[in-house]
Amino acid sequence: MRVSVIVSVYKDVRALALIIKALKRQTYTNFEVVIVEDGELAQMSEFIQEIEGLNIKHTTQKDQGVRKARSQNNGLLSSQGEYLIFIDGDCIPQSRFVEGHVRLSTKTRVISGRRMNIPIEIAKQVRNDEIDIVDIERHLWKYSLWMFDKNVRFKQALYIDPDSFFYKIIAKRKISTSLLGCNFSCYKEHMIKMNGFDESYAETAIPDDMDWEWRFQAYGLELVSCKNVANMFHLDHKIHNRGDATPYIKIMNARKANGEYICKEGLNTHNV
Repeated sequence: MRVSVIVSVYKDVRALALIIKALKRQTYTNFEVVIVEDGELAQMSEFIQEIEGLNIKHTTQKDQGVRKARSQNNGLLSSQGEYLIFIDGDCIPQSRFVEGHVRLSTKTRVISGRRMNIPIEIAKQVRNDEIDIVDIERHLWKYSLWMFDKNVRFKQALYIDPDSFFYKIIAKRKISTSLLGCNFSCYKEHMIKMNGFDESYAETAIPDDMDWEWRFQAYGLELVSCKNVANMFHLDHKIHNRGDATPYIKIMNARKANGEYICKEGLNTHNV
């Protein structure tokens, strides 16, 4: 199955370099990388043009405030894979990440994952090549003291084979499947039918995850967790304020109550 890994970026070229390095190590290789930039940074373009060994697409748009939903729709329209995996530009996938999403995928599912937060000071060392992200994945035991830091969410980095007997046991437990925009996947045809990401929520984070969760379910898809199967590391940082979402949440809830899962301002606003 052909996959498109859609990576949302904004100015952080160094983090993208780490993501590219991780994508070159994937156990599943039938994928393209669609880098969707919310801006037009010259350094970003220069770096992307020099990438070798991966099938790369790069979409841009004018930097006019946070327009992540629109940039993701740019990538959705540019993608050629039948299956889409969405990640954020500060999240580094483990080596079995793409494979994990593919192995759990079905036409009736949306796969929703999590991330382990690398502490801010360690994240700085990773960015400076003082610590290799590959070493963290391969020798996770060396960082086991992180399990006592609740913010790190250390257990999210532990890999379990989805075909193993142990995974089948723990998969029966109730696991949160709430959708996070930094790690989810589905078939492209479903997103096309729902008109893509809703661009009407201004600079808020609503269209990344909250909006998609109920829309997928209203459309008839099942949310399934890929916790411990499709793992990633998040380069932790200070939280960026994306504006007051309160009035937009009211709008979203009204749409949800009316079952309006096909958004009015999505792919249809793009010239294709």
